[in-house]
Amino acid sequence: MSDEDITLTAGDAEVTVQPGNGGRVGGLRIGGVEVLRQGERFGCFPMVPWCGRIRDGRFLDGAAVRQMPLNAPPHAIHGTARDSAWRTARTSTAEAVITHELADPWPHQGRVTQVVALTEDALTLTMSVETYDSSFPAQIGWHPWFNRNLGGEDVQLDFEPAWQEERGDDHLPTGNRIDPKPGPWDDCFGMPGGVDVTLTWPGQLELKVASRQEWVVVYDEQEAAVCVEPQTGPPNGLNTLPRLVTPLEPLEATTTWSWRRL
Repeated sequence: MSDEDITLTAGDAEVTVQPGNGGRVGGLRIGGVEVLRQGERFGCFPMVPWCGRIRDGRFLDGAAVRQMPLNAPPHAIHGTARDSAWRTARTSTAEAVITHELADPWPHQGRVTQVVALTEDALTLTMSVETYDSSFPAQIGWHPWFNRNLGGEDVQLDFEPAWQEERGDDHLPTGNRIDPKPGPWDDCFGMPGGVDVTLTWPGQLELKVASRQEWVVVYDEQEAAVCVEPQTGPPNGLNTLPRLVTPLEPLEATTTWSWRRL
């Protein structure tokens, strides 16, 4: 099937899925109000086969050292799948399934599948990575750009992480866990009970980002948007906390955004 945009609807919620633009969710409108920052780079893009930065673009893959393109010098950032066209596997009124074939510069063959499922009050994103040949380390995550302002007061963030990953001058975790500090943030937090972050636009909308994964990066240093990014490991995790994808065991993760009007 083609890689043209897909529109999903449920109640007064509408989602645009953009297979041709890195498999991202290009828009989420609730009651006609756009919640995601608009633009080719924004919306909500999948981070796969890694999340955040890889130090110097290099990671250990078995006995081999792999080098990824330095798209955020001196590091590599956010995976390769957001830079490629995905394909549509199937769609219905409120669900789309899209796929991406891992290819150069990623050194292994594999398939990423993303399911985008909409209900009247929630959007669920599920992603899996499968290998065709050898095992390899990978990560899954999502990078939504939520509009800071929906026409009223700025959004407020509420979450209670167990720790914050100490961030070095190179923007990568040092390996130390510290007590959470006040924002603004471009930081990774640990939530062992699962990611649970509430965004509130006072008097307008409350939206909860949840996932069974225990890592979340919060980025709110930009004026226009706030990012809440559930992921299967911390930045540089291909080196520090590798999760192996094997022929028998794919890597899978899910995040759900649920909302209510205020």
